[in-house]
Amino acid sequence: MFPILHQRCNQLVKNFSEIPAERKALLEKIADYISAKKANNETVQLEFVCTHNSRRSHLGQIWAAVAAAYYNISDVKTFSGGTEATAFNANAIHAVSSAGFEVRKTTEGTNPVYHVYFDDDKYVACFSKVYNHEHNPSSGFTAIMTCSDAEENCPFIPGCELRIATTYNDPKAYDGTVLQDEKYTERSNQIGMECLYMFSKVE
Repeated sequence: MFPILHQRCNQLVKNFSEIPAERKALLEKIADYISAKKANNETVQLEFVCTHNSRRSHLGQIWAAVAAAYYNISDVKTFSGGTEATAFNANAIHAVSSAGFEVRKTTEGTNPVYHVYFDDDKYVACFSKVYNHEHNPSSGFTAIMTCSDAEENCPFIPGCELRIATTYNDPKAYDGTVLQDEKYTERSNQIGMECLYMFSKVE
């Protein structure tokens, strides 16, 4: 893992006390699911779902991969999707770049594919897609709902074994304001910290 990211993780794990008890309970349910998969020698598949698959769901996909690597938990695959496809938001990309990830755009167009590296040879492929896109798992996965709109308007996700809502406030509300970068960083850190907490509880 890139040293700057490892340092960021070290800082975030010191702040687990900031996570409310009710959220810890939700995250521990996901940790129990991961533990059960590992006990059965099965691949862990986590799909983060938000309406536009542009901000929070991508942050979840990225940070969950990092958290698994931080705790040396192998055979974990992370995904993201939405109820509609848009594009990986530029402000979210800036937030992960600022955190220490290396972001490489690999295609052009209105919905480019980005490879978000957290180590020299480890990356997460990010682009906007619907939750049941062929790139995502069709069975044997957990659906983690990162926004209330997707939670309310996506009542059924075929193939998921567990569905958990860990909704986050949308940093989009601060787009174009003086607080824009601060709020995107704040949300990235929150999602990163909660992913780290989740994997810290995996047995």
